[in-house]
Amino acid sequence: MPLKTRKPHTPGQRGLVLQTNDDITESKPKKSLLKPIKKSGGRNGQGRLTVRHRGGGHKRRYRVIDFKRDKFGVPGEVMSIEYDPNRSSRIALIKYPDGDWRYILAPNGLRVGAPVESGENAEIRIGNALPLESMPAGTQVHNVELRKGKGGQIVRSAGGSAQVLAKEGKYTLLRLPSGEMRNVLSTCMATVGQLSALDHKNTKLGKAGRSRHRGRRPQVRGVVMSPRDHPHGGGEGRSPIGMPGPKTPWGKPALGLRTRRNKSTDKFIVRRRYQK
Repeated sequence: MPLKTRKPHTPGQRGLVLQTNDDITESKPKKSLLKPIKKSGGRNGQGRLTVRHRGGGHKRRYRVIDFKRDKFGVPGEVMSIEYDPNRSSRIALIKYPDGDWRYILAPNGLRVGAPVESGENAEIRIGNALPLESMPAGTQVHNVELRKGKGGQIVRSAGGSAQVLAKEGKYTLLRLPSGEMRNVLSTCMATVGQLSALDHKNTKLGKAGRSRHRGRRPQVRGVVMSPRDHPHGGGEGRSPIGMPGPKTPWGKPALGLRTRRNKSTDKFIVRRRYQK
């Protein structure tokens, strides 16, 4: 999917880099697969701000995505490739012979009219979902389950793919997009192929307003605040952060501090993403 730029008629157009919509075949979503999204503005049930820099943005409706791919042995047909405002990759609308309609994450190269299927006997083809034990080494996959039957939880963003490296016992070794190497149960499902919108990482919003349209409010750096508002604030002119290390506005260590706490899954990680 190529990128496009605009003539610099305005400052906002000058830095703008967008994806083309050549791959999108339908502009209106399937009505039966839509749900409303209630905005929180970063506030919890008490109305207190718990996540900063959220709020506003264009109204969206959620597209119900089939992450489980549990329509085993039933071949479906791709009816359209659509834009989804809730994720970075494209989505594909699938029609099944029994009249069922579902959205799936659209892998790169999936075309309208292509057949898709899920199940252990499905062919190794882009868009088909199989258990990891049925895939040969070297296969690129996405939408990978971590627990059987729960639905895909990892490798779901634009251009993402994991690679099947090896199989040992009841586990399959995957190389994830971050570089991490991780064992996943071989009975877990994954979809063949690399996700669409490969150039998503190369886009530029061009102006602050486009970020506001997405529901992101401005982020003010602590170093430009006063010392009463942030630990990094104060000083004459442009002062460095100082101190032993960077901190959050509440004085906790930040910027590089490792926050992973789930030790129960450490045994599945063969190599961390930051290990050479």
